[in-house]
Amino acid sequence: MALPFRKDFDKFRHIDEDEILNKLSEEELKQLETVLDELDPENALLPVGLRQKDQTTKEASGPFDRERLLSFLEKEALEYKDREDYVPFTGEKKGKLFIPKKKPVEFHPQEKVLLDPELEEALSSATDTELCDLAAILGMHNLIPQFDGIDSSNSVSKDGYSNVVRGERVKPISDEPPNPTNVEETLQRIKDNDSRLTEVNLNNIKSIPIPTLKDYAKALEKNSYVKTFSLAATRSNDPVAVAFADMLRVNRTLKSLNVESNFITGVGILALVEALKENESLTEIKIDNQRQQLGTVVEMEIARLLEENLSIYKFGYHFTQQGPRARAAAAITKNNDLVRKRRVEKDHE
Repeated sequence: MALPFRKDFDKFRHIDEDEILNKLSEEELKQLETVLDELDPENALLPVGLRQKDQTTKEASGPFDRERLLSFLEKEALEYKDREDYVPFTGEKKGKLFIPKKKPVEFHPQEKVLLDPELEEALSSATDTELCDLAAILGMHNLIPQFDGIDSSNSVSKDGYSNVVRGERVKPISDEPPNPTNVEETLQRIKDNDSRLTEVNLNNIKSIPIPTLKDYAKALEKNSYVKTFSLAATRSNDPVAVAFADMLRVNRTLKSLNVESNFITGVGILALVEALKENESLTEIKIDNQRQQLGTVVEMEIARLLEENLSIYKFGYHFTQQGPRARAAAAITKNNDLVRKRRVEKDHE
C-alpha cells in the first residue's frame, strides 16, 4: 500500500536534472548557486571556507607575510590618535562621604543581689581561707587567689591560706622517634637475598635519593624473601613508581606494597596498577594520600584494572568519585570471596 504523500513525488522521478540545468542562463545559474550556498551555512561537517561562497570582490594582496603584518599593525597603532577625556581627572571626590552610624551602647544597671541576713553576716565575717574553700567547692576557680609563698610539703602557704587548686605540670610529649632502618645496609641485604629479611620499612625517611629508591626496586626483582615493602612519605615520584611497576612484573614473592603520602601522579599510579596484570602474588597495595589528586579519568582506569585482577584483596585508596569507588569495592569483594572459597575448599580436602 503506497503512502498518500508519495503520490505527489511520482511525477518527479523521471525528470532529467542535467537537461534542466543546461537550459538555465548564466544569471540563473549564479542565482541557483547563491540559493544552494545559503541552504546550510552552519554545517559543522564542512570546512569554514566551504560553508558559503566567496563574496569578496577585492583582489588578493599576495601570500601571508607575518613581519609585514606586524609592522603594519605597529604603524597603525602609533598613528592612531588617542581619544581625549571629556572630563579631566582632578582627584576630587564628589558626593557625601559615607560615615557609618554608631549604635548607642546600652548600659544595663547591675541589680544588687540581696541574700538572707544570716548569709550576709556569715560571708562578711568569713576569713580568706574559708572563702577560698567555698569558691573551690562551688567550682569558681577563677575567684581563688594565687599566692607565691606556697610550701609544697604541707600545701599551706606562709600566710595561712590553704592551697586548694594546684596547677598541673605540663608533661612533655616526645616526638616520634626517627626510622632506625639503615638504608644502605638494608639495600645490600636485599641484593644478597638475605633469608632473614622479610619486611622492609623505609617510612618517613625523606633523605633517600631517588636513584637509591630505584636500586631498591631493581634489587627486589631478584629477591625471593621480602614479602612486605613500605616506602610511605619518602618523597617518591613517578620514576620511582615506574621502577617498582617494572619490579612487580618480575617479582613473585612480594605480598604487600605501600607507597602512600608521596609525590606520585596519575601516570605513576597507573603504571603500578597496570603491572598487576602480570603479577599474581601481590595481595595488598596502598597508594592513598598523594600530593595531588589523581582525577576522575585515572580513578575510572584504576577501577577497570581492579575488575580484571583476581589477586588483590586489600586496596588502600579513597576514591573521590562514587562510580569508580563502587566498582573498585565490588572488585575487591569479589577477590575476597575467591580467597574464602579457596580456603574452604582446602579445609574440606
